Amino acid sequence: MAATAAAVVVAAAVGGGLLLLARRLWPAAAAGKGSATAAAAAALCWMEGKTVIITGANSGLGRAAAAELLRRRARVIMACRDPARAEEAARELRAEMGLSSRERGGGGGGGGRGELVVRQLDLASLGSVRRFCQQVLQEESRLDVLINNAGIFQCPYMKTEDGFEMQFGVNHLGHFLLTNLLLGLLKSSAPSRIVVVSSKLYKYGEINFDDLNSELNYNKSFAYSRSKLANILFTRELARRLENTGVTVNVLHPGIVRTNLGRHIHIPLLAKPLFNLVSWAFFKTPLEGAQTSIYLASSPEVEGVSGKYFGNCKEEQLLPNAMDDLVARKLWDISEVMVGLLK
Repeated sequence: MAATAAAVVVAAAVGGGLLLLARRLWPAAAAGKGSATAAAAAALCWMEGKTVIITGANSGLGRAAAAELLRRRARVIMACRDPARAEEAARELRAEMGLSSRERGGGGGGGGRGELVVRQLDLASLGSVRRFCQQVLQEESRLDVLINNAGIFQCPYMKTEDGFEMQFGVNHLGHFLLTNLLLGLLKSSAPSRIVVVSSKLYKYGEINFDDLNSELNYNKSFAYSRSKLANILFTRELARRLENTGVTVNVLHPGIVRTNLGRHIHIPLLAKPLFNLVSWAFFKTPLEGAQTSIYLASSPEVEGVSGKYFGNCKEEQLLPNAMDDLVARKLWDISEVMVGLLK
C-alpha cells in the first residue's frame, strides 16, 4: 500500500513537472487559439503615426503593452506616478527597441520606428490628473488610443489626496476624470479607441451608493472588486455616450498575471517558494496578460466595436451585476460630482 501511494505521488510530481515545463516552453499554445489568432492579426496592423497613452506603463501589463505598441511604430506616452521609475523603464525599452532618447518616430516602409515619451501622472491626485491632461492638450495634436491600465490591488485602507478610498479613487475615479478630460482630443482624432483594464474579480463587487468611500465598512478584497465593477459600468455608459462619434471603448480582463500588483498581499515566508512555483507555472507573463490590451488597441478586427467585455482577445459575457444600465448611469452622475466635473 505504501509503495503504491509513493508511486502515485512520484507520478503526480513528474506529470505536474512536465505540465509546468510545457506551459513555460510553449506559452502560445497554453494561451489558446484565440490569443494566437488575435496576436497575428494585430501584428499586421502597424500603429505608425498613432499616439497612445498608457497609464502605469513602467511595469507589468503596461510596460508589456508599451513595448509591443512601440514595435508597431506607435508614439507611446508612458503616464506614470513615479518619474524616476518611468524614466528607467523608458531607457530599458529604448535600448530593447534600438531607439535613442531623442529619436522621433517616423519614416516610411520598414524603416519607421516608434517613439517613447514619459509624463508624470498620479491617479491618486485629481490635481495631477488635470495637470497631465492640460499638458497633453497643449503638446499633442492627436490621441488615437487611451489605455486605462494602472491600478492598485487590495491595499490597506487609505485615502487619495482628495479623500477617496484608494482603490475606488485610483482604479475608477482617477481614470474617469482622465478619460473625460481627454475625450475632446479623442473625438477630434477619430477613429480612436479607449481600452479599460478590469478584472474577473468584478463578479464579487457591488456598488453601494451609501458607502462609496468605504467609511462605514472596508474589506480590501471587496473594495478592489467594486472598483473593477465600476470600470465595466463606466465602459458601458461611456460607450452609450460615444455612439456615432468614431470613438470606441471596450473593457477587458487580463487573467491572472505575474506582476507587482499584488505587492500589498502578504504571503508567509515558508509559503513563498511554493507560491513562486505556482505563479511561474500557471500565471500569465506580463506579455501574455497584455495581449488583449494590445489587441483592442491595434487590431482591425475590433474596429467599430464598442461597449464590450473581452478576455483572451475574445468577447465574453458579463454577469448581471455588470449589465445594470441604471446603476451605470447613476455611478456616472455621482462620479462627475466626485471628481469636480459637475458642481
